[in-house]
Amino acid sequence: MKKVVALKVMIVIALSVTAIGCKKSSSSKNSSRATGWQINDREGGFQYNTNFKEQETAPGLVFIEGGTFTKGKVQDDVMHDWNNTPTQQHVQSFYMDETEVTNVMYLEYLDWIKRVYPPTDDNFRAIYHGALPDTLVWRNRLGFNEIMTENYLRHPGYAEYPVVGVSWIQAVEFANWRSDRVNEFYLEKAGYLKRDAKTLDVNADATFSTDTYINAPTQTYGGNEEVINGDGRNKRNVRTDADGNETGIYATRETGIISPKYRLPTETEWEYAALGLGELRSYNLYRGRKKYPWDGQYTRSGKRKVRGDQLANFKQGKGDYGGIQGWSDDGADITNAVKSYDPNDFGLYDMAGNVAEWVADVYRPIVDDEFNDFNYYRGNVYTKNAINDDGTVKVVTSDDIVYDTLSNGKVVARNLPGEILQVPVDENETYLRTNFDKSNAINFRDGDRRSSRNFESFNDDDEELESGDKSDVETRQMYNSPKHSISRDSLGNIIREYDKNDNRSSLINDEVRVYKGGSWKDREYWLDPAQRRYFPQDMATDYIGFRCAMSRVGSKSKSKNKTKN
Repeated sequence: MKKVVALKVMIVIALSVTAIGCKKSSSSKNSSRATGWQINDREGGFQYNTNFKEQETAPGLVFIEGGTFTKGKVQDDVMHDWNNTPTQQHVQSFYMDETEVTNVMYLEYLDWIKRVYPPTDDNFRAIYHGALPDTLVWRNRLGFNEIMTENYLRHPGYAEYPVVGVSWIQAVEFANWRSDRVNEFYLEKAGYLKRDAKTLDVNADATFSTDTYINAPTQTYGGNEEVINGDGRNKRNVRTDADGNETGIYATRETGIISPKYRLPTETEWEYAALGLGELRSYNLYRGRKKYPWDGQYTRSGKRKVRGDQLANFKQGKGDYGGIQGWSDDGADITNAVKSYDPNDFGLYDMAGNVAEWVADVYRPIVDDEFNDFNYYRGNVYTKNAINDDGTVKVVTSDDIVYDTLSNGKVVARNLPGEILQVPVDENETYLRTNFDKSNAINFRDGDRRSSRNFESFNDDDEELESGDKSDVETRQMYNSPKHSISRDSLGNIIREYDKNDNRSSLINDEVRVYKGGSWKDREYWLDPAQRRYFPQDMATDYIGFRCAMSRVGSKSKSKNKTKN
């Protein structure tokens, strides 16, 4: 009996100690190490998410742990481009789409635009038509491809095939739209937005924008308080200050609920992710280099069950887009459904073959690793929120939409209602800075005269500077590309003027972007992730698609205790 009583006493003591420890730990967690004040006090004061664990993996993405690798060529440069000299680079951890963006994913985007900005309205017609993929990319003057022209984008038989006919500009706009829809969903799930408002309450004058919600939450959904005050599920976050005003009604970055944005991957990220070098790792070094996203030097499988089968979808030879029918072909003549081939070591599908993919970078032949070898990217154009006279951010309305006419005559919307108007950064942000000195950084250390150490600008360029953008003049001095012009007359008819100057020597300018990876239309050589090509950012083809990426916030790794080899 005494033993039983003693055992009960010990259990009570143990539970008491545990409770006190937990209470102390909880109290310590919500106590500031800076001031000793309480964080998240019910009476008000500093509010912060002290229970945040790590970034939630957003829809469609897989985690790519960052690291160092050698970016650049593996095999002989048979094209003599001299544009992928090996350089050592370090990539920060990020997320990337498991597959290429598919037709059904893009159709969801088109459906949303059509519902919110009806193309039957003259003011919105160009928004929808500007987002439509160019289905005519399938046409060939000596080929019969009308079945793809008419069916590839919309027919359910091609639903899980990668979308094509999408320009770089359209891919960026899709990523922006996707960011807003995912954050809209997260905020609804957390109770900050009214349930189902994303479908029931949205219209051209009442939409959700992530940036607008962060900077001016009361202006999202056109100021509809019923939507932006949520449905009561987030009341646990609401506090009342000394004056009786409620705080915590709107989610902020400090809550950890708002996700970083979807975007196109940088070229360095894409190549690192495509290689999936983890399978070659031996302690703190790689055992050689990889020619393809899979290990080995061949495009056919060596596994006994599927020996001889192609590991990717590509053009195997002249007049041979898939192999002899039946056994051991690659299973496709044009594109193929995503996940038709094995993923690489990161779990990414079709990083070789199927379609080539847009990346974020402006194309230049030289990678300047001497200046930067961390998250390398060329294409930065820094902007800031436009501010009204009363100090509030300027939110675009249906009457403020700005449209751009691209070089091919297509009209696209530069901004959409509900978004914050962006303007270039000015001297208020650049004065006496050492890390950047102007808004457009595309041409920094670009090899032209203005990038040289001792260059001084005198009167030789004044006339050009007065008539155009300074950055445009800088690029023209090194990359003498054609300058076609397009305009409209008073009736709205397009006037095209082709540059027929015989002195043009390059196709490179600030409007060409890098695309990576081989496609169904390419030979084996282009399956090497190191290969790089470029294409105008406002044009599309039947062999270039894209996938999205997202930056990682917080820790480099998801696992604190890694398994050693």
